[in-house]
Amino acid sequence: MTDEDLFARPIVALTSEHDRQQFDCGAESLNRYLREVASQDQRRRIAACFVLTAPETSLVVGYYTLSAYTVSATELPPELARKLPKYGQIPCTLLGRLAVDRASRGRGVGALLLVDALKRALLHATEVASWAVIVDPINDAARQFYARFGFLTLPDAAPRQFLPMATVAVLFA
Repeated sequence: MTDEDLFARPIVALTSEHDRQQFDCGAESLNRYLREVASQDQRRRIAACFVLTAPETSLVVGYYTLSAYTVSATELPPELARKLPKYGQIPCTLLGRLAVDRASRGRGVGALLLVDALKRALLHATEVASWAVIVDPINDAARQFYARFGFLTLPDAAPRQFLPMATVAVLFA
């Protein structure tokens, strides 16, 4: 499979037709989530799971999840919190999981999934308010990955990171 073939594939909502059993990103918690929990979370409306499959197959090569979330205004950097209403909780979008199968690493699949997640979050932020996209990196490599895309660390909730939706909007303007 060429990168061109892979990048031409749409990223779609997870269905029972997708082959998840062979997925291995190297983190058992993320593998298990995709194989055993993601469909249940979708049915219960806990998280929406989106997948990228290998060309001409249903084999999942990467996935991410999005959920509604709130963050306490006190967790935000003071210079940003000052500009927000004093509601206490600020609506956000949680990018709860993002994982790429080991066989597809180093090909830009993670960046492709992240860009799709940000676009999807921005699109829905006009219908259901969301001030930022929040991530909880699983390890230091993930934290660095998100930082390369402009995610900032929440000062009182490290390693949690965020990217304001205003910044996401500028990226896609």
